[in-house]
Amino acid sequence: MTTTLDPKDGAPRARRGVLDRIAAIGDALPDPVFIFLACIGLVMIGSAAAAGWSAVNPVTGEALRVESLLTEANLGRLLTQMPATMAAFPPLGLVLVVMLGAGVAERSGLFHALLGGAVRRLPSKALTPSLFIVGLLSHHASDAAYVVLIPLAALIYAEAGRHPLTGIAVAYAGISGAFAGNVIPGQFDVLILGITEPAARLIDPAFTMNPLGNWWFTLAIGVLFAPIAWFVTDRIVEPRLGAWRGPASPVDEPAIALGELTAAQRRGLVRAGLAALVVIGLFAALTLWPGFTPLIDESATGPQRMTPFYRALIAAFMLLFLATGWAYGAAAGTVRNHREVVAMMGDGMRAMAPYLVLVFFAAHFVTLFAWSNLGPVMAVRGAETLQALNLPTPLLLLSLLSMSAGLDLVIGSASAKWAAMAPVVVPMLMLLGVSPEMTTAAYRMGDSIFNVVTPLASNFPLVLVMCRRWIPEFGVGSMIALMAPYSAAFLLGGFLLLGTWTALELPVGPGAPAAYAPPAAAAGR
Repeated sequence: MTTTLDPKDGAPRARRGVLDRIAAIGDALPDPVFIFLACIGLVMIGSAAAAGWSAVNPVTGEALRVESLLTEANLGRLLTQMPATMAAFPPLGLVLVVMLGAGVAERSGLFHALLGGAVRRLPSKALTPSLFIVGLLSHHASDAAYVVLIPLAALIYAEAGRHPLTGIAVAYAGISGAFAGNVIPGQFDVLILGITEPAARLIDPAFTMNPLGNWWFTLAIGVLFAPIAWFVTDRIVEPRLGAWRGPASPVDEPAIALGELTAAQRRGLVRAGLAALVVIGLFAALTLWPGFTPLIDESATGPQRMTPFYRALIAAFMLLFLATGWAYGAAAGTVRNHREVVAMMGDGMRAMAPYLVLVFFAAHFVTLFAWSNLGPVMAVRGAETLQALNLPTPLLLLSLLSMSAGLDLVIGSASAKWAAMAPVVVPMLMLLGVSPEMTTAAYRMGDSIFNVVTPLASNFPLVLVMCRRWIPEFGVGSMIALMAPYSAAFLLGGFLLLGTWTALELPVGPGAPAAYAPPAAAAGR
């Protein structure tokens, strides 16, 4: 079985050469575990060297000070809280809960039967744009999209006779690289614009957050990035990967040939459909039943009311996969009793063992970086640097995009970065005639572009493990080279869109103009 990258003869050699060199350099790096160990060492040494470096929170006036991680208190906290640090890593619980159900759906044969039928009906050339758009629409599912859509995308492409890593790349680009392209407003819009509101009130005390304030801009990102991703996939990524000569299943699972569905498989799909309706009905009832809505926050307003529902999607996916996988297997003959269901759950967990090893070290790096306070201080100082540049407004917004993208390489949390930057850049740009919504949109554009190429992103190790299920020797450098064309293309597209939007002063969302007229008293200060 051939599992190495096999570029087609027709792929541009110069472009392949650049990406191959990136892959070679990256793959020469140590295992990701040791990369995170090195990052832990660097942040500990850096925090000690920068101890006392400070900035002032423009909203609260609180002094933000870098704290050395080599103090007696922090070393004690590191050693005594190791289990809690690993357990608190944000994606970990989500991944393991979903995999309990997904392990059953995958090993019972449900995914192969379901996806095989879908692949036969969908033209091969339509896979890429369709999958990318699904990735855009999955942003409200948060981390659930990573553990559900990305492995399914690999199976879809493999069963269509295309390279499974192409499916992973397209899905990852849609979910993470184009995260700014929030086609339908949701909880993240409320979160990020909620951070903008108090910053804007430093200039305009009457400013009120508009949860739809970025909708037109984020919708435009989705419309622009979809054809860009399609072009990059068909012209760069897939030709470089070459033809897939491996099986239609990951190397740690038995191959299941893609053929016409048998009578047992069709019967299993009918039972799985009924089980899916039961699960969907249950969650619909918990959301819509009059007088009993545990998945609705009745005390909130607007999109925030749906926050419990979005958070319950992890449990929904787990129960959906478990119920449909069990129902399918019982009807198709691949699940004979409940003990086999439990064994399939265990097999699903076993496949996640490499990810658990990575998580231990990634969790400690993220936690130590937060303890050091380097992130907020860097963000505030960076925003102050922007202010000192005294550039024309369009260039200031493009500089904000660039700085946001640069910080994204080392600071994963979009809300944490914006909480530190917004009190500086939002008032500054308001006084220059830029609306808070436009400033927020420029930040969001930059924040997502490099998500897919930085090993420090919380979900990067998870996606790398998914790639290694198909090509065990796939390394960090290969992962970066796989996703770099998307980041480069999205960066160019982002600059073009933001520059055009600013020049034309298009509204950023309903009731959210790009320009802002400062209050006379504030403008005169």
